[in-house]
Amino acid sequence: MRVISGKAKGHKLRRVPGDSTRPVTDRVKENLFNILGDWVIGTSWLDLFAGTGQVGIEALSRGAEHAVFVDSSRAAIRTIKTNLEHTQLSPNASVLHRNAFTILNGGISTPFDVVYVAPPQYKGIWIETLNIIDGIQQTILESEGLVIVQIDPAEYVDLELQNLWLGDRRKYGKTLLCFYETIEDYSTSS
Repeated sequence: MRVISGKAKGHKLRRVPGDSTRPVTDRVKENLFNILGDWVIGTSWLDLFAGTGQVGIEALSRGAEHAVFVDSSRAAIRTIKTNLEHTQLSPNASVLHRNAFTILNGGISTPFDVVYVAPPQYKGIWIETLNIIDGIQQTILESEGLVIVQIDPAEYVDLELQNLWLGDRRKYGKTLLCFYETIEDYSTSS
């Protein structure tokens, strides 16, 4: 597990001790950032269920302006802070030891360009999270923002959302990335 590109390229990242997290593979992470390309530069990220922090760290390394990392696990928070210090990306990061739902239900004061959602598998947490984000979309997302959900392909179901639509989805082995955009982005691009 390492930073693939940008100013922290090649830095190895620590894993969260135990088996409470499921880090994204370097292959999936590389494909994700190849899809996003230079759009990442200058963006702000909310990394929910952040685990090791490697997705937000990769974004910062590639030129994102700021990333907020949220996790409820003390071990994950320690790991994120260690990884940020090791990569020297701490100045552009905020790390919150909180429950993601607490943050979503009243802890957001500034919208983000990207909300990355990678919750524990097979518990339906991604559905609950996406439904909340759909309801607060104007508060949490910049006008052309993205919600990216990382799940096991077997977990995927079509959702009836009011403010977000599934713009793309990509499967990489046992990982599915779903890219949700705002409805107004869809209506202006059609």
